[in-house]
Amino acid sequence: MVKKILSTRSPIKTLEKNIKGGFGPGQVGVFASRKGVGKTACLVQLALDRLFEEKPVIHVSYASRVDYVIAWYEELFKNLATRENLKSLMEIHDRIVRNRVIMNFRQEGMKTEQVLKSLEALIGPGNFPARTIIVDGFNFYHPCAADLALFKKFAVERELEFWFSCSLKGEDPLFDQNGLPFVLKDYLEYLDIIITLEHDNGRVRLNLVKDHDQLTNRKLKLELDPATLLLTRV
Repeated sequence: MVKKILSTRSPIKTLEKNIKGGFGPGQVGVFASRKGVGKTACLVQLALDRLFEEKPVIHVSYASRVDYVIAWYEELFKNLATRENLKSLMEIHDRIVRNRVIMNFRQEGMKTEQVLKSLEALIGPGNFPARTIIVDGFNFYHPCAADLALFKKFAVERELEFWFSCSLKGEDPLFDQNGLPFVLKDYLEYLDIIITLEHDNGRVRLNLVKDHDQLTNRKLKLELDPATLLLTRV
C-alpha cells in the first residue's frame, strides 16, 4: 500500500514523465545550481523514491561525511512521512536503511577507476543489487571528461542509472542563452539529462535544460519547498 501511494503521488514520477522516454538504465543525469539551492535534496528524494519501491541505492559522496549524508536522508524521510501521513514508520525506515549504502571518497585522492572498482565489488561479489547510483559533490570544474566517460560506460555496461550534482561557482553569467551551465558544455555527450535549479520569487524552480539528444530550456511543473526541502508539483 505504501509503495502504491508514494508511486502515484511522487514528484519524482512527475519529473520522469516530463523527460522524453523517462530515465533508466545506462543513463546519466545531473542537477546543477549554486551551492545551497537544493541539489542534494533533489538527489536524496530521488533515492528515497527508489528505496520506497524497495530498489537498492548506492549514494557516493565526494563532499560530505557519511553522517552528514545520513542526516539528509533522516530529515527528508521524516518530512515525507509527515506530508504523506505514513504509518508503520519504523518498518519502512528499516527497509530503507537495509537497501541503502553510502560511500565517501575524496575526488583529489581517488581515481574514478578506483571508485568504479569499489562499486563493482559491491554490486557484483558483494551481491548488493543496486540499479541507482547517486553521486553528490563531484567537482565538474576539474577537467573530468575522461572520468565522465568512465561513469557513462559503467552505467551502460551494468545497466545502471547515475544521478550527479553539479555545484556552480564564480561570477554571473553561469549559463548560456539556452540556460545551459557553461561548466557542463564540454561534457554533453556523457550527460543524458541536465536539470537546473533557480530561485524564483522566493521559490526554487526546476528547469529541464537537456533532455537526451535535445537541448531545451523548459520550466518543469516542480518546485522545492524551502521549509521542508521536498519537491512539490505546481
